[in-house]
Amino acid sequence: MPSLKEIKTRIASVNSTRKITSAMKMVASSKLHHAQVMIENMLPYETMLEHILKTFLASEADATTVFSVDRPVKRIAFVVFASNSSLCGGFNANILKLMQQAVDEYSDLGKDNIVIYPIGRKVAEKVAKLGLESAGDFTELADKPNVKQCIEMARDLGGKFMKGEIDRVELIYHHFKSAGSQVLTRKVFLPIDVTSELERDHERDLSTMIVTREAQEYLKRKHKEEAAKKSVEAKPLNDNFIVEPDMNTVLGLLIPKLAHLMLYTALLDSNASEHAARMVAMQTATDNADELLRDLNLQYNKSRQQAITNELLDIVGGSVNN
Repeated sequence: MPSLKEIKTRIASVNSTRKITSAMKMVASSKLHHAQVMIENMLPYETMLEHILKTFLASEADATTVFSVDRPVKRIAFVVFASNSSLCGGFNANILKLMQQAVDEYSDLGKDNIVIYPIGRKVAEKVAKLGLESAGDFTELADKPNVKQCIEMARDLGGKFMKGEIDRVELIYHHFKSAGSQVLTRKVFLPIDVTSELERDHERDLSTMIVTREAQEYLKRKHKEEAAKKSVEAKPLNDNFIVEPDMNTVLGLLIPKLAHLMLYTALLDSNASEHAARMVAMQTATDNADELLRDLNLQYNKSRQQAITNELLDIVGGSVNN
């Protein structure tokens, strides 16, 4: 049985830890809000580009480009999105596990033919530990999403794909659906499958940071109702296109923009998912600290009462003997 002093010291320690986790939860909540705003500001551009590509490619069955040609894989690159810091639940562990599975699938190519673009310090450390080839240092990009760096990376990957230095590029990241739901995603970046990209999951909740089960069920019902209304009100696409100056020029402009958008969207999704995962982890830690404090206070009060009772018994016993 621990002494009163030991229990009191433990209570003070847990209180200090609770203050830290509570503060980290509020910081993560604030950063999540900013990340949601960044995604919301990007969505109009994403929606318009998708509409242009969908209507154009739907009307032009022979629309092809060098970036959509599938070829035998001799050298592959993975763009893996994680974080620079810990204390975000299983966010990094899940990403690293999926990256390991992807690398194992192409183990027959050899380590020299597998290139990793590590977004975040956690991925960079894992790549160095596995002895894989790293394409550079992108740790700053994990904390501060930058569209310019995404464009440069997309151009680098596109150039290597065109020259035949890389035959396939895949993205590994968390798709942000809501504050309580982040979906681990692995998809092909190059060669670009435009049809699958246009059919990707657009469901996002950028208006709330509530993570209770009841709230999630409500949001699912709401999204289904909105999707049903949109399907009823959908208008037929205009397929009467005059391509100027020619098909290759138009595709040469649209496809790179789609590549930049895919990379930047994945970065924003990963950034928002990291803050959401950290917010939930810190909220759970705070709740656990509260429960531990209740148990410790109860134990302290019982021990204190027991000590008082023993003292009273000693006093009563001494007076009786006298």
